[in-house]
Amino acid sequence: MKKYLPKLVQDDPWLEPFSNIISDRMIVAERKEKELTGGKSLYDFASGYLYFGLHKTPQGWTMREWAPNATHIYLVGTFNNWEEHAEYSFAHIGHGVWELNLAESALRHEDLYALHVHWSVNFGKRIPAWAKRVVQDEETKMFNAQVWAPEQPYVWKHADFERTDEPPLIYEAHVGMAGEEPRVHTYKEFRELMLPRIKENGYNTIQLMAIPEHPYYGSFGYHVSSFFAASSRFGTPDELRELIDEAHGMGIAVIIDLVHSHAVKNEVEGLGKYDGTRFQFFHDGPKGEHPAWDSYCFNYGKNEVLHFLLSNIKFWMEEYRFDGFRFDGVTSMLYFNHGLEIAFTNYGDYFNANVDHEATTYFKMANKLMKQVNPKSISIAEDMSGMPGLAAPVEYGGLGFDYRMAMGMPDFWIKVIKEKADEDWDVGDIFYQLTSKRLEEKVVSYSESHDQALVGDKTIIFRLIDKEMYFSMRKDQPNLIVDRGIALHKMIRLATASSAGGAYLNFMGNEFGHPEWIDFPREGNNWSFNHARRIWSIADDPELKFHWLYDFDKEMVQLINENRILTVPSVDLVVDNKPDQVLVYHRGLFLFVFNFSPDKSYADYGIPLGAGKYKVVLSTDSGRFGGFDRIDEEISYYTMPSAGVNSQHFLKLYLPARTAMVLKKVDIPKAK
Repeated sequence: MKKYLPKLVQDDPWLEPFSNIISDRMIVAERKEKELTGGKSLYDFASGYLYFGLHKTPQGWTMREWAPNATHIYLVGTFNNWEEHAEYSFAHIGHGVWELNLAESALRHEDLYALHVHWSVNFGKRIPAWAKRVVQDEETKMFNAQVWAPEQPYVWKHADFERTDEPPLIYEAHVGMAGEEPRVHTYKEFRELMLPRIKENGYNTIQLMAIPEHPYYGSFGYHVSSFFAASSRFGTPDELRELIDEAHGMGIAVIIDLVHSHAVKNEVEGLGKYDGTRFQFFHDGPKGEHPAWDSYCFNYGKNEVLHFLLSNIKFWMEEYRFDGFRFDGVTSMLYFNHGLEIAFTNYGDYFNANVDHEATTYFKMANKLMKQVNPKSISIAEDMSGMPGLAAPVEYGGLGFDYRMAMGMPDFWIKVIKEKADEDWDVGDIFYQLTSKRLEEKVVSYSESHDQALVGDKTIIFRLIDKEMYFSMRKDQPNLIVDRGIALHKMIRLATASSAGGAYLNFMGNEFGHPEWIDFPREGNNWSFNHARRIWSIADDPELKFHWLYDFDKEMVQLINENRILTVPSVDLVVDNKPDQVLVYHRGLFLFVFNFSPDKSYADYGIPLGAGKYKVVLSTDSGRFGGFDRIDEEISYYTMPSAGVNSQHFLKLYLPARTAMVLKKVDIPKAK
């Protein structure tokens, strides 16, 4: 009898030694799904937010919480002077679930509340785990849940929005720091000021950071406390809905960073020792603590935890109509040692005892659930290990993600800029790194994200220009260092975007070389907001060089978007002349030509192609992008045979040093 091989293994024979492991994890995931759903759908199962938490009903108010170690639970708040009263005492209804029923008059919209959870030896104040609205007191800095039951629920204007099949061109953004003023900005301001800018610049997807509530602003939203509450520091739930609704009206999809890899250790605001135990939501002992992140790690083997997390996915997609997620910290979830200090140099690293199969089961169900909620949703894995099958369909033996973040690309550009002289940049290595990915997966390519913009690291523009950023960015201030930086910044972004393996990402402000790093208010900087903002005025100022980069990014993204360049799967190498530092590849009708040489320009440089006519559609050397207008963009370029008509044709171009251009093949009119 022939051995069954999952398609993942059929497509990659090197995986055959691990086919049993891949098959077994498929079986385990199917078995767990049946156990959880009782034969129904994951969509029906992942509805915990409709049962748990506070709900207004025709009979009044009902609240339920899961706290198996609790002995008593009381609801306290502004309505009872934050004191325990018998009428606000929960009843245990079995399986660790507690329930409270109140008259309609007991609570009002915007009342503040919390729980007093008692266990055998102590008690503590807790923000309900399923709370949908959490606010912070400006004076005391204390967090409380808030009753959110407006008389008129939000009415969606674009309820029928459906994401197209266009490859995502992702604008990664943080609502709070999206404005210029040194303060926390709002959903409303983002909707009014940022959405038109993002739309004009050609991006079709927004990835919002720090949406689920987090007590410490400086955590960038990665230490989540309330998984079902949109951060109130940016505004109300309906203001977030209006932001998403308006983006949908512009044809823009909206996704968020979803942090299911860990949770903040806070006990009052978060899930830490929620019912008096460490092990309610998390693993007990060292396994339950992330050594690098100072946070707790979820126990994906516990059915109640799976119910909580899967319900969280459905909640954001149905209650706020988000179009998908970038799953944060996937590597940390996949491996018991969180992927720390492993090079992942052979297949055995992905299929040994270090792999947490409870996490792989969770991912399979999470990605399957997303498609049940919204077949057009986007699922992106932030993974640096490169596990085979991560972005392959579940039925193939994969984990079901639509995309994997190409996390090696920013590291590669940093290494090249830091460690190699310009004349040593290897165009063959550049092309390999740009296009290296598994055949079955799509990736989100990017040259830099928010990670590279944080204090302690450096953006590409800072690595290229450094202190000259502060002294030589006016157009009337010539500077060779700045000229080099601007030229390479455009070339690096064009190379990364044009060769992207399915999707492309940019973090807000990086497109124009934002001159400040990101440093959130903290004790070490006197709680300053000065570096937790984006200074858009310099990108719009015609007297400054920043707008050259901004305008280039706009035209580059629009070119890719309007011509659907990323839908062409094949990126075909034409030239990688290492001595000349010339790299040429084509993608569909478009030819991408790079001369990375810092000092050598080439006249009539021959590029071997089939017969054709080409027009320049984008040039980094254009004067409107800070170039020197050495490339004639008005004329047509024809390939010429090297000998007879049937001999090899060459497209002969002038390639100025440190420039790139995009040419489009156009029809040659047939002779009459």
